[in-house]
Amino acid sequence: MTALVIAEHDNASIKVATLNTVTAALACGGDVHVLVAGHQAAAAATAAAQIAGVSKVIHADSDGLGHGLAENVAAQVLAIAANYSHILFPATASGKNVAPRVAAKLDVAQISDITKVDAPDTFERPIYAGNAIATVQSADATKVITVRTTGFDAAAATGGSAAVESAAATADSGKSSFKGSEIAKNDRPELTAAKIIVSGGRALGSAEKFNEVMTPLADKLGAAIGASRAAVDAGYAANDLQVGQTGKIVAPQLYVACGISGAIQHLAGMKDSKVIVAINKDPEAPIFSVADFGLEADLFAAVPDLTQAL
Repeated sequence: MTALVIAEHDNASIKVATLNTVTAALACGGDVHVLVAGHQAAAAATAAAQIAGVSKVIHADSDGLGHGLAENVAAQVLAIAANYSHILFPATASGKNVAPRVAAKLDVAQISDITKVDAPDTFERPIYAGNAIATVQSADATKVITVRTTGFDAAAATGGSAAVESAAATADSGKSSFKGSEIAKNDRPELTAAKIIVSGGRALGSAEKFNEVMTPLADKLGAAIGASRAAVDAGYAANDLQVGQTGKIVAPQLYVACGISGAIQHLAGMKDSKVIVAINKDPEAPIFSVADFGLEADLFAAVPDLTQAL
């Protein structure tokens, strides 16, 4: 029984989500191989070989794989799928784009967003916005799985010594093409990898107030900045800052929620945080039900006071 992890990378380095997925793969039992499909991605393959617990890295290199186009990556996975009992993807935008294609072509049911491996054929996953946990058993010969990265500790990025094997790259499908990208540059930690996150909600009232109140606190804590869906929809914060069921799933060491009521979809994205601090003037706000520390106060006074005290 061997598991295949589809690495998420930038052709030069391995992204943290891959390390969490390797941990899930190890829990399935057997050997763990990692597929690095990219263009001029030898550095990423070398980095993958150093991940603790990985026994082999398969490196497929071609122009068509350089930007992670789902059609091409799926074809590359399918070319070697017969060798594996489990195929695991991080439950990121990229992983969730490729995994369903692979499952459909293999004619198996995808097992989505797992948070625990009970047995090689049995997994746990959240349903109803995380309010219930479903235990799913699969009889499929090949298990195609997406892994909620916050449910598993990251495997050690160093200490491994896996062999790197080159694989023939599949031909470009021609079904899609890469036109360009606009990369948002940010000096702050990326949300899903941050150890501290401060998030603002609709109560901040405007984009100006959001920046005025939240940025100094984030600077003091060395934190990433997040936002509720309501704040994003209102234009107070960028889409890539959204935390929640329809945004990013996070589990930092410390999560500070300012002016966030705690709608179900937001709680689904952050309630696994180790310590949750809530600041809200509404004593009935649902956010207090999951908070470890709650402050019933006007955020426009409390947050600057907190920032000054740090």
